[in-house]
Amino acid sequence: MTDDLFAPLTIRETTVRNRVMVSPMCQYSCDTDGLATDWHEVHLGSRATGGAGIVMTEATAVEPRGRITPNDLGIWSDEHAEALAPITDFIADRGATSAIQLAHAGRKASKTRPWDGSDPLSPDEGGWETLAPSATPYPYEEGRAETRKMDRDDVDGLVEDFAVAAERALDAGFDVAEVHAAHGYLLHEFLSPVTNDRDDEYGGDFEGRTRLLREVTAAVREVWPDDRPVFVRVSASDWLPDRESWTVEDTARLGPLLAEAGADLIDVSSGGVHPDQQIPQTGPNYQVRYAERVAENTDALVGAVGGITEPAQADALIRNGRADLAIVGREHLRDPYFALHAAEALGATDRVEVPVQYRRGFQ
Repeated sequence: MTDDLFAPLTIRETTVRNRVMVSPMCQYSCDTDGLATDWHEVHLGSRATGGAGIVMTEATAVEPRGRITPNDLGIWSDEHAEALAPITDFIADRGATSAIQLAHAGRKASKTRPWDGSDPLSPDEGGWETLAPSATPYPYEEGRAETRKMDRDDVDGLVEDFAVAAERALDAGFDVAEVHAAHGYLLHEFLSPVTNDRDDEYGGDFEGRTRLLREVTAAVREVWPDDRPVFVRVSASDWLPDRESWTVEDTARLGPLLAEAGADLIDVSSGGVHPDQQIPQTGPNYQVRYAERVAENTDALVGAVGGITEPAQADALIRNGRADLAIVGREHLRDPYFALHAAEALGATDRVEVPVQYRRGFQ
């Protein structure tokens, strides 16, 4: 039989109840020091109640300097894991699979929240030194704290930070760990020649620029249980056609290397490394073709993102073999119960569990 949106998906020994995943979306809602709050429990828990197969946290910083804003989620201490544990318990109780996106913002760190302007924070305003493969700050931003080129100790420390964060995520009860290497954040900065002008083993050619991501993926895989999946999110293209940059073909070449390092699924997005990017088009399924290109080159599973808003659209991605997961972002902000409503629209209500408290609304 052809798989559809509500077919279970088994990755290693972890079975996801359907092919709908809540995309990692920053909430910028921590009060202090990256600790999860009631907001995170309600936000993530409602999407699990709403029928999604995988519910993933926002980008969760592996060390304090890895936050985009002071209000970002973190997992650099046992206290952070303890704050997240009730959330994973609730997600599991609702039958969904919990996932965490492990991240470091690199040179795009130390900013105010979007609704406060996304302005760079100076040290006097509570900002911090940002780290990057090269000592070049994110363009067109005045007044931010210094961007420092990472030395070898920083690089080694970062790999360790991701591994230890994964161990804490496991203690918190997560089923899936995702390495964030997209959207212009630190691991993507190492991939792209736009942001990486190093001349050591972590720069230069394709092998050098991909080395850190491969090492981080392997380090997370090493501490993650064999029966649970590791995902990696990548930006398929920098969308900078007028200069040497990271391209879709680079991403396709990277796919099998990530699988070799231990990635079970590649979550394919795009862009974010430079504000001059020129995205050729947006709209429904506008990034799906990049996931398909990656899938052509690797045995790893792929997730498709971008403009997925309708039940039939998400179902067609799976039925037509274009992706293994439909990763739904903004539509889950509009409708926490997207998966339950999709089941109604697709005539699949017998394949989802509507909470007894809500069944009057689904009859």
